Amino acid sequence: MGLPEGASLVSFFILSAMTLGFALGVVLVENIVYAAFMLGAVFTSMAGLYLLLNADFVAAAQVLIYVGAVNVLILFAIMLVNRKQDFAPLPLGWLRNVFTAVVCVAIFALFSFVSLTTPWAEQPIQSISSVTMIGGQFFSYYLLPFEVASVLLLMALIGAIVLARREFIAEIPAEANEPEEFSLLERPREQIPAGTASESN
Repeated sequence: MGLPEGASLVSFFILSAMTLGFALGVVLVENIVYAAFMLGAVFTSMAGLYLLLNADFVAAAQVLIYVGAVNVLILFAIMLVNRKQDFAPLPLGWLRNVFTAVVCVAIFALFSFVSLTTPWAEQPIQSISSVTMIGGQFFSYYLLPFEVASVLLLMALIGAIVLARREFIAEIPAEANEPEEFSLLERPREQIPAGTASESN
């Protein structure tokens, strides 16, 4: 991004604080739904950091794939499970917390050591967007793999539609005004008497 140095530095600290804060919220919040929303905020903050690095394509992919697909899938999985039973406390569960804290501190120390000892070379700001560069590569040198990947995705989409369609039952005749090849009938479900439903309530 073409921000001044001061604004870029302030934005970096703000986005870094947001990323760390929301990441801690994902781990420490007891409500798993709130934790999933905070995970989406972590992904969004990471996209802002990518924008500061002039990686606009990676930032867009971060929002589209991680926020728009992975995080939404996690939310759907959480809400479909709908587990109401509380987890039983494990014996010596505090050892797990201590081990997790030691591993996290060790990883943080390793990353800090690498970031402080690596000779970061300042790269000149590119005048051309990374999206333009990647698009040019896709439609020139990597056109064949790009098209093969699109064909594979189309095959997966068709397979998903075929698997998700309703089962055709040959013994039930199709309607007269509907062609037989377009009829997708459902199996008849067992009827529950009204008295049984009221008694169960």
